[in-house]
Amino acid sequence: MRLLLYNIRYAVGGGASMHMPLPGAGYVLGNQSVLPDITEFVKSVDPDIVGLIEVDTGSIRSRKVNQAETIASALGMNTSYETKYGSKSINQLLPIVRKQGNAFMAAARVHGEKFHYFDTGIKRLIIELEMKEFAVFLVHLSLKYRHRHLQLRRLYDLIEETSKPVIVAGDFNTFWGENEIYLFMRAAKLQSANPDGIPTYPSRSPRKELDFILYQDGIEVINFEVPLVKFSDHLPLVCDFEVA
Repeated sequence: MRLLLYNIRYAVGGGASMHMPLPGAGYVLGNQSVLPDITEFVKSVDPDIVGLIEVDTGSIRSRKVNQAETIASALGMNTSYETKYGSKSINQLLPIVRKQGNAFMAAARVHGEKFHYFDTGIKRLIIELEMKEFAVFLVHLSLKYRHRHLQLRRLYDLIEETSKPVIVAGDFNTFWGENEIYLFMRAAKLQSANPDGIPTYPSRSPRKELDFILYQDGIEVINFEVPLVKFSDHLPLVCDFEVA
């Protein structure tokens, strides 16, 4: 099977144009030319499962277009998405922000999604996709170091409750790379599909490993790559694997 993980930055682009006419203006104004490029790239990868971070599910920035549904429709896939913030978060009341989420895509026959939430941090969503022989968790961890480690504790508990081999994929915001999640990985018996620590951020000149695909025994990674595409500020991760 092939898993694609990609933080698409709400399809606002990855270059300097995102900051025109004012710094950060692209986060509000959007860039309608980027989503078709991202969609074509995802199609070219021909994935079985897609995990997308930072998806606009229909705000004025995307001109009311649900990016998850648009990409999934182009791929002929089913999609599960949700806002990144807990139901009691003030972010649920804010325009644009309340439409910011994460999404899974998989074959149309797959309907095994569950939504969990961290107890701390602003970005709290955990999407679990349960397949017949394994489970995948999609996360976007906090920018704050302390919150990230409390979130990892919650994630560890969810993994421990899962009887199938687990894959954990997402933007971990680990500014010190794998060293920051070393103990979590050892405790949860996870290893990285990216053993060389290839950096994924920023896409224009990658220096930091923020994005991870981690897997347990029972999963065998056949191939891994970080395509050099610059439709976002993050690079995508592509992982081919088999269930042992």
